[in-house]
Amino acid sequence: MLTLTAGADRGIRRHGRETYPYECCGALIGSGERVVEALALPNAAEKEARRRFRVRPTDYLAAERRASELGAGLLGFYHSHPDHPARPSRYDLEHAWPGFAYVIVAVERGEPAALTSWRLREDRSAFDEETVTVAREGGAGKRTGETPCPPGF
Repeated sequence: MLTLTAGADRGIRRHGRETYPYECCGALIGSGERVVEALALPNAAEKEARRRFRVRPTDYLAAERRASELGAGLLGFYHSHPDHPARPSRYDLEHAWPGFAYVIVAVERGEPAALTSWRLREDRSAFDEETVTVAREGGAGKRTGETPCPPGF
């Protein structure tokens, strides 16, 4: 199970809205299975940005530096699927690494919709969907509970 803070969830959805009709991408930073920051990264796919995303090595290093600044780790990556379901594509499968979470947000006609998370099997044969929850924040940003997102939500 992957837990996103409310701010990370908002950031992913906002980034998808802002880059539509192109794919957005970013890094998931946190500890354990809790994402505390969704760090927006530029999509280096350029000519293919409507249906692909690519993270430059320098941006990957910047994400690791940001995680270190927060005393956290790089847990994975997120990207959007403009006008397509929040399910990994063949391209996603071919370019993913085991051990990371891969969050996908569907953006339908410019509005964020379903948000899912996936883990690549160790043998790299397929992804397995995992449950995503969004931690509710109260008062001064303190965690007050979690709202489960059903698969494909």
